Amino acid sequence: MLRGAALRATRPRVAVLGAVHAHPHAGTDLIFDAVRGELPAVSRQAVYDSLHALTAAGLVRRIQPAGSVARYEARTGDGHHHLVCRSCGAIADVDGAAGEAPCLTAPGDRGFSVDEAEAIYWGLCPACSTPGNS
Repeated sequence: MLRGAALRATRPRVAVLGAVHAHPHAGTDLIFDAVRGELPAVSRQAVYDSLHALTAAGLVRRIQPAGSVARYEARTGDGHHHLVCRSCGAIADVDGAAGEAPCLTAPGDRGFSVDEAEAIYWGLCPACSTPGNS
């Protein structure tokens, strides 16, 4: 995947990409801990640099719901959106609209050429919406 995106396959990049695949919607701390488990000498800066390179190459997507740290996922380029639990912060993927991309036709686009849209749906996950968990 890295070479296909014209990136060198360094050990930190391979480990970071593996961590993002293993932990969808993980923040940098969890990714760093996962990479550190595989590469004990890796620096936090090497993980940040790898996340930046992978995001710029389109191999990883960075999301940041309001009130949350930046999170990373390997599911890219398919126009999916996210469900976020207001109580525990759990994040789940939800597919975007099928067929035409209605969210790319913004009313009053003010001359912008829109090529991507993000939607975040907020609510309670099944565990937090169970009676007695509020």
